[in-house]
Amino acid sequence: MDQIECVVIGAGVVGLAVARALAARGHEVIVLESAEAIGVGTSSRNSEVIHAGLYYPRGSLKATLCVRGREMLYEYCAAHSVPHQRCGKLLVATARNQIPQLEGILARGKENGVLDLMRISGEAAQALEPALQCVEAVFSPQTGIVDSHQLMLAIQGDAERDGAVCAFHAPVEAIEANNGRFVVKVGGTAPTTIIAACVINSAGLQANALACRIRGLDARHVPPLYLARGNYFSVSGRAPFSRLIYPMPNDAGLGVHLTIDLGGQARFGPDVEWVDSLNYDVDPHRAEAFYAAIRAYWPQLPDDALQPAYAGIRPKLSGPGEPPADFLIQGAAAHGVRGLVNLFGIESPGLTACLAIAQRVCELAGRG
Repeated sequence: MDQIECVVIGAGVVGLAVARALAARGHEVIVLESAEAIGVGTSSRNSEVIHAGLYYPRGSLKATLCVRGREMLYEYCAAHSVPHQRCGKLLVATARNQIPQLEGILARGKENGVLDLMRISGEAAQALEPALQCVEAVFSPQTGIVDSHQLMLAIQGDAERDGAVCAFHAPVEAIEANNGRFVVKVGGTAPTTIIAACVINSAGLQANALACRIRGLDARHVPPLYLARGNYFSVSGRAPFSRLIYPMPNDAGLGVHLTIDLGGQARFGPDVEWVDSLNYDVDPHRAEAFYAAIRAYWPQLPDDALQPAYAGIRPKLSGPGEPPADFLIQGAAAHGVRGLVNLFGIESPGLTACLAIAQRVCELAGRG
């Protein structure tokens, strides 16, 4: 049996950030990833937005870790030459009856410490983005975009420089926890067993199922998982926008928003489609609802301009019709298993918050 101090399960952006943080603190780390490469799941199937921290309840993990992680991420990207842009975002009310909702988001953002938000008129918003239609808007100058894959490569490089090792095609089949000692059984093409003092379950969409396979962890501490597929459509040619455009959120998500990648290509999404399995196919017929949502703020969207792009699936802890759940990051104080940290429901703004999440995990694991 191999022995190692820390096992991190999952090589998405959060798992890699945790491995980097642990390795930088002098701990021995191996990252176990069931897929063939880093970030093939949720981390590479999102809007690649650096969020300011507007939407989340005051005091929630999403709010505190997003606001803290945003500045950490901008500093990291600048220091490591990770492609990114602080392009700003317009959050728009397209009808008068949405103005109270806009005011509520503005107030919540300020409560969370996002103090540079600017409420502007529809005319001022249109002066910034002539193709836009809205009655009022909030401008968020701290919102930006990042190349998520280059970010993950940089974080992986830091972790490996400090001694961490990434193992791919290494699915974790079972874990036995006993008095701060973990027996981790790894399958795949080269099955092995690892003895560890610390296990970080950052398996994303598989985190809940993996936790159910930890012998010694009470199943009451494993929350139910809901899968929400978000479909994205791209637009032929270039959309006439230089900033991100977000409509008012709906019950299931932030609405079909417009984001721009670092190459200037616009994409729209995600919508929210509750599913029971991991399937990333985009149904072209969903474009009909996209046209209606987008034309509320971009009325000149041409017919037949939208093309299926990609889909992502979020690991949610709240289901249809329920209030959005917070991140759930469990250490021994929550579940009683020394050396184990479970990360559940790490969806948006997980990319923005990844470096701050990693700090918190190190603290919970007793390796701060």
